[in-house]
Amino acid sequence: MPAHASFFILKPSLATTFLRSSLSSAVVPLPPLHLRPFRNARNLSSLSSAASSPMPSLVPSSSDNVGGCRSEVISPPPIEDSVQKIDVNPPRGTRDFPPEDMRLRNWLFHHFREVSRSFGFEEVDFPVLESEALFIRKAGEEIRDQLYCFEDRGNRRVALRPELTPSLARLVIQKGKSVSLPLKWFAIGQCWRYERMTRGRRREHYQWNMDIIGVPGVMAEAELISAIVTFFKRVGITASDVGFKVSSRKVLQEVLRCYSVPENLFGKVCVVIDKMEKISIDEITKELKSLGMSEEAINELLQVLSVKSLEKLEEILGAAGEAVADLKQLFFLAEKFGYSEWIEFDASVVRGLAYYTGIVFELDILESLKKGFDRERKLRAICGGGRYDHLLSTFGGDDIPACGFGFGDAVIIELLKEKELLPELSHQVENIVCALDHHLQGAAAAVATRLREKGRSVDLVLESKPLKWGVQTSSTDKCTKVDIGGEF
Repeated sequence: MPAHASFFILKPSLATTFLRSSLSSAVVPLPPLHLRPFRNARNLSSLSSAASSPMPSLVPSSSDNVGGCRSEVISPPPIEDSVQKIDVNPPRGTRDFPPEDMRLRNWLFHHFREVSRSFGFEEVDFPVLESEALFIRKAGEEIRDQLYCFEDRGNRRVALRPELTPSLARLVIQKGKSVSLPLKWFAIGQCWRYERMTRGRRREHYQWNMDIIGVPGVMAEAELISAIVTFFKRVGITASDVGFKVSSRKVLQEVLRCYSVPENLFGKVCVVIDKMEKISIDEITKELKSLGMSEEAINELLQVLSVKSLEKLEEILGAAGEAVADLKQLFFLAEKFGYSEWIEFDASVVRGLAYYTGIVFELDILESLKKGFDRERKLRAICGGGRYDHLLSTFGGDDIPACGFGFGDAVIIELLKEKELLPELSHQVENIVCALDHHLQGAAAAVATRLREKGRSVDLVLESKPLKWGVQTSSTDKCTKVDIGGEF
C-alpha cells in the first residue's frame, strides 16, 4: 500500500446485512425450463455421435430427412492440441518498462526536464521514423552501418532515428523565419542503433538533447556544459566521479591544413581519431595511411592529439588560431560559471559524427572510478556534444551557428547504481476507497469521483473486500493514515 494513503471503507448497515443474509437462505424456485423435443430418436443419436467425434463438423445426411425437414448438427471449430508459444522476451537489445522501471525512468526524465526548463529551454519532439536520407550525410560515419532502415509501402526509404540532432535541424529549416533566433530547445526521445551490445549499450535508448540555434560564440557551449553539471549536482554526482574532456575540431583542421591534407578527408580522419580509445596506435596509423596521409603528417597529428594542456597546444599551434582562442574563452567562462574543476583539455576528443565544426566535448567516468566500476572499458561516454555550424546547409538550409549535446539514459543509470544514488520509488497514491459489500460499490465510486475532482489521487478497489482485508492492508508499513467511512 502506498505511503501516506487514506483508506475509505464503505460498509452496509446492520439491517441491510441482516436482510441480505436472510434472503441468501431463502429457497427461490427456478422458472420452468421449456424444451422442444426432437422430432425422432435419430436426431438424438446424431447429437450423441457428434459430441463423441474428435473432429465434429456440419454433416447433412439424407437419412435424417423426416417429413421434408433435414436435420443438421452444427459443431464448434476444432481445438488444436497445442498452441505454439511466442518468445515473451522483448527483441534483443530492447527493454520493457514494468511499473518499477517506469517510475525510475520518469524520475530521470523529470530531472532532465527540470534542468532544461531552469535554463529557459522549451521542449520539442520529432517522429521516431524519419527519412533515411536525413542520417546519411558524409561517407565513413559508423552510424550509417547501424541504421534500422527499410523501404515502406510507398517505396520510400525510411529509418528509425539513431540520434535527434538531424531531426532538430530539419524542424528548424521547416520553421524558417517563423521562429526568431536564438532558439533554446530540448528533447527527450528514443533512438535506435543496430550495434554490438555491451554493458550500458543497447540497440535502443532514450536520449536527452539540449541545443542552442543562432549563437556563434563559445558562450553557448559554456551554457550547455553548465546545464549538464547542474543535472549531476541534482542527482548527487560530483566532479570526483565524472569529468568533461574538451577540445575543438579546429585543432585537427589546422594540423591537416599545414600538411595539405584535402578538406574532403577531414570527416574520415575524425572518424578514425574517434577510435583512439578502442584500437591501438598502430591500427590508427594504418587507417590514416589508407586515407592517403603522409607519414610525416600522421606523426605530427598524433603528437598534437596527445597534448593535454592548453599551454602546450598554444606552443604548437600559436596563439593566433581560432582553436586556441575558442578554448581559452571556454575555460575562462567555466571559472565564471563555477565548474572549472569539472573540465579538462584533451586534444584527442574529436567526436565521430561528421557534422561537428568547432568546440567538442565528452563527459566520461573518471579513471579512479573506472578501475573498480568499468575495468573492461566497455561503457561509452555518458554524454557528448559540440558545435555544428554547417549542419543545416547539409540538408539544403542556410548555415546557422548551432551547438548541442546528447545524453543517454543507459550509462548514467549504471553509474547511479554503482554510487548507490538511485532512489527507492514506490507506487504513490493518496487515497484508497473500498466497499465491503457489492451493494455499496456505487457509493464507493461516488466517493472516489469526489476525491479525484478535488485533485486527489485515488485507488478505487474494484471488488468488494471483507473488513479483515481492509485492516490487514491498512496496517502495513506503507499506509500511515486510515479513514473508514460508511454505516456500522
